[in-house]
Amino acid sequence: MRIRIFLFSWLLFSGCLFGSIENAQKYYDNIKRGEVKYYPLLANELLKEELYFSAIPFIKEFMVYSGRIQGEQVNNILETIIAHVGTKQFEVLDDSILNKSTAPSIRYILAKKLFKKTKYDEALNLIKSEIPADSPIKPYTLILKGSIESILKKFSDAKISFRLCMSAAGSRMSDANTEADKRQLEMVRDYCHVGIARTDFAAGNFEGANLGYLDISKKSLIWPEILFEEAWNSFWTKDYNRTLGKLVTYKAPLFATYFNPEIDVLNALTYMEMCLFEDAKKTVDKFYEVYEKDIEQVNKYVEDNGANYKVYYFAAKDVQENKTQGNELMVNLLKSVVRDPAYGELQESFNKSTKELEKIKGLPNSPFKTTLSANLFNALTLQRDMIGSFVRAGLLTHKGKIDKAFVDMTNIKLEVLGRLKQEAYAATTDEKRERGDIKYVERTSKQYFWTFNGEFWSDELGDYVFALKSECGQ
Repeated sequence: MRIRIFLFSWLLFSGCLFGSIENAQKYYDNIKRGEVKYYPLLANELLKEELYFSAIPFIKEFMVYSGRIQGEQVNNILETIIAHVGTKQFEVLDDSILNKSTAPSIRYILAKKLFKKTKYDEALNLIKSEIPADSPIKPYTLILKGSIESILKKFSDAKISFRLCMSAAGSRMSDANTEADKRQLEMVRDYCHVGIARTDFAAGNFEGANLGYLDISKKSLIWPEILFEEAWNSFWTKDYNRTLGKLVTYKAPLFATYFNPEIDVLNALTYMEMCLFEDAKKTVDKFYEVYEKDIEQVNKYVEDNGANYKVYYFAAKDVQENKTQGNELMVNLLKSVVRDPAYGELQESFNKSTKELEKIKGLPNSPFKTTLSANLFNALTLQRDMIGSFVRAGLLTHKGKIDKAFVDMTNIKLEVLGRLKQEAYAATTDEKRERGDIKYVERTSKQYFWTFNGEFWSDELGDYVFALKSECGQ
């Protein structure tokens, strides 16, 4: 009975593939005779069977060997593939190859690469003129456009782009194919919302930035990183107690996997601005205690493994499965990388791609099957290495932040020691100073005072304000 069921299932499976695969086989034979025009047709047949990763090498070869790539059919093929596998598979292509295509997603990829090279005007011209308003990629191009305009100090234009981005992302949520797609659009919408606040901050409009940050829901996936920006905004307005209140939120268990050493730097800097030098010194000393020893092991790990992306891929995978990987700092860094939605997107695409293996295994043996298997293996290997590269880049970014934080903390400590020395020489009284009082808290009629004894209530996260008095001038 099991044999009959297996045979029936195999025949059903083979039957559903037969038409498209048979056509793909014919196009493959033509390609072997040097007819480049059949690459997109072959790729299109594979897409009908949801063999998205298997189609990538064929469409890439077409892009390499063709001249100007245009036409609705080819563009639809590229858009369909990128919608299912993401942009990373095509970002490895040379700019000259990407520039052949008129497909909106390819134009966006090229603009993003130009942005990373700081060729802002070129990137801006590309997405301003060549991305249709009804393209699914439109929200992503608008967030890129707004970011470039903000960098170029075109603040009014940037805010318009971010608002259009919010609208475009919101309108597409109801049409999202999967929960993952919807979650991604929600993040784009929220990042565009934050983009408006960041633009106000860059323009020196701190009050506008504060109101913009407050509009971000605490349920948003990007909210944890926004607290740090709110803290800086309060720092620039000299509302130091609110800065400290925002930063203390990161001590809540909910943020255990969130990593940003600049939080400690801003904490120490704020204490110093309030002339609370002992508090600043303790913050610096604690930072050294936590990071100084473990960072050396992180440095050695990165140096020993170089660009062996496979190692980084499995290191992140182990952390996801709650397996230990190095010292506490290394584990926290990897957890922070894994927590990044961009990592989740790459990993999800990789998991989907492995399902294609089973479909190809069910095909009759032939040179075409061998080519399909080899192409899929190459695409999967590239995807795995891209995940590993993302993990490595994340570790290097965090390592760079720690190195910079050490420099900042050293400068703060030197300044604090000098100020403490001045205080010691000038001391004329043993009078005990007050540590905190509600009278030092600035609040509106809609804000209430509750004592904080170390508890973290989820509905109050991000709303804490210290009640310390500045000791400058005493």
